[in-house]
Formats: sequence, C-alpha cells, structure tokens
Amino acid sequence: MATQGKSLNVDLNSVFGAAASQFRGLNPNEPGQWPMLPKIAVWIALAVFMVVVGWFLLLSTAAEELETERGKEPTLKQDYRGKLAQAVNLEELRKQKLQVEEYVTQLEKQLPGKAEMDALLSDINQAGLGRGLQFELFRPGQVVVKDYYAELPISVRVSGRYHDIGNFAADVANLSRIVTLHGLTIGAATPAGKDGAGTGLLAMEATARTYRYLDSNEIAEQRAAAAKAKAGAKK
Repeated sequence: MATQGKSLNVDLNSVFGAAASQFRGLNPNEPGQWPMLPKIAVWIALAVFMVVVGWFLLLSTAAEELETERGKEPTLKQDYRGKLAQAVNLEELRKQKLQVEEYVTQLEKQLPGKAEMDALLSDINQAGLGRGLQFELFRPGQVVVKDYYAELPISVRVSGRYHDIGNFAADVANLSRIVTLHGLTIGAATPAGKDGAGTGLLAMEATARTYRYLDSNEIAEQRAAAAKAKAGAKK
C-alpha cells in the first residue's frame, strides 16, 4: 500500500510539473504558438472576465433604471391622488363645467357682431347726448383682432357737468353690450377763446373699448395664420 501511495504522488507531481512547464517561457507576442493548456487557461480567463464585466454593466444599468423609476414614484402618487379626487368629485365638476359654459354663453351674447357695431356706437353716442354732454371727440380706432374676438378702441372727449359725466360713465357700463372705459382723465373744460376756470364744466377724455365676436370666416383666417406661424417657427 505504501508503494502504491508513493507511486500516485510521483504521478501527480509529474502531471503538475508537466502542466507547469507549459506556462514557462511563453512569448506574449506569439500566443498562437503557446501549448494547448495555456491557451485554454487564457480562454477561460477571458470568458470569466467578459461575464463579470457584462454582469456589472447589466447591474449598473438596472440600478440606474431603478433609481429613475423611484424618482417618478412621488409624482405618480401625486397624480394618482389628484385624479382620485377628481373621480370622487366628478359629478360636481360636471355641474361646474355646465355653469361655466352657461356663463360663457351669456358673455358671448353681450358681444356684438359686425352688423351690430354701428348700433353700439350709436348707443354710446346717445348715452352722452341723453345726459346733456357735448361730444368734442368721438373717433373709432383700428380694430385689434384677438384669438376669438375683436377689440375696437374709441377715443372719446366729452364736456359737461360733473354729475352728468359720472352718469354717462355709469350708462356706458350698463349698456347691454360690453363697453369698458380706460385712461380716464377729467379736468376743467376750456371753451375756445375763453378761460374755462369759472364755467363749472368739466371735460373727460377716455378710451372706450368695445368687443365683438369673430365670425366663422375670421376665425378660419385666425387659425390659418396661427398654423402658418407655427409651421414657420418649426423651420
């Protein structure tokens, strides 16, 4: 038995010695001439290295994606709470939407169309004359077209008594159509060739702005212009 153990050790030593001898004197510039055992060892080492590198890269990418998704979590929770609140109050929100639509419809009815603008200008003029005011200036300006409506500024200068001017401003505000007064200035009226300091009359200058809705052709023109401008901005 001792002889067999000794021979086994000798054989293993010779095997390991032969294997080790294959790794001696290797020329790194000519790996193709290496013995088979070093080639296999290098291939295995490369394979392990590639697997390890790929594994770490995969884990790194997965970790970044995980952090990104975790960062989205608070926003998603907030969106969920908001949508849940909307879902709970959906019926009430629908009622509010209908109320807003009715209110908008009422406001739209207060906007004259093109054909009604002359009548509205006449109403403003009659409101001043009805209060005994003297119109020194009543000049409609250039129409300013907005997205869904058009704005017409009117330069106005009237002279009269203080209370009459105040009543005129109230009458304009109470017209069935929307008219607003801007840039009001009030001072002593000065008749031509006379000192108006003692007349007791005042002069009011203001810009009255009235609004009208756009007809279908004007809305189409506005949309076409907006689309053209958007296309030009993209270029």
